[in-house]
Amino acid sequence: MEREKVTFRGAQETMLATLYGRALDSRSPRSILNDTEAERAVRRIDYDFGRTGMTATTAAGVALRARRLDAWTAEFLAARTECTVLHLACGLDTRVHRLAPPPSVRWIDVDYPGVVELRERLLPRPGGDYRTVGASVTEEGWLAEVPADRPTVAVFEGLTMYLRKQDGRRLIEWITGRFPGGQLLFDCYGTLGVRMQKLVPAVRNAGAVLHWGIDDPHEIEGWHEGLECLDALRSVDMPGLDELPLSGRLGMKVLARIPGLRDVGRIMRYRF
Repeated sequence: MEREKVTFRGAQETMLATLYGRALDSRSPRSILNDTEAERAVRRIDYDFGRTGMTATTAAGVALRARRLDAWTAEFLAARTECTVLHLACGLDTRVHRLAPPPSVRWIDVDYPGVVELRERLLPRPGGDYRTVGASVTEEGWLAEVPADRPTVAVFEGLTMYLRKQDGRRLIEWITGRFPGGQLLFDCYGTLGVRMQKLVPAVRNAGAVLHWGIDDPHEIEGWHEGLECLDALRSVDMPGLDELPLSGRLGMKVLARIPGLRDVGRIMRYRF
């Protein structure tokens, strides 16, 4: 089987780290996410995954984060017969395969054209009302083509920290202003996490740069009338931490006791 050579740099290259993390987790006898599609994709890519610096512990952390966002997305879909999912900066994430939404759900995966093309070569195409959009999520034009007739959940994992704050705010304003209601599901760093970015091998080795840290989850509520923060889960408080390897469990217990460091990362859920 001929493998796909991947030469992305910067933020786009970091999608290979999260893909590899989910694949590593799938190999564990106590897999958290069981993302077998990620494992199949990794086997088809010609890339030095050692560049990601991913370990069993950080892979489990990636899987826990993905599982929480999956659970919130599934909860949204279960409550609405017809809705739209905007999976922004989707990279090579297999969320649509993991959740297998029914045909009544309109699912749209959005990322740069080159990423979407790679995705379509590497991953099986889902059934149902599924489409991809090749565009930067910060370009307004693509959103105008999405029908605004349904409740919409926007899921964006591993995106906010690579945006500048003004671009993140504009994206949130576009989504909340266009659709009749829905939710925003995403992860973020605090400003201390952004300052510590050189300690993250996947970011450092890709030559990526983090810009936006969110310290006050309630600040975003002011960006659209009726926007409400439902959850702001610290990484150190995430459900399932007992499933981490011992070193990871101990590390999280230490971080949870240190002011500042316990706010380095969060997973957010907003309703609008």
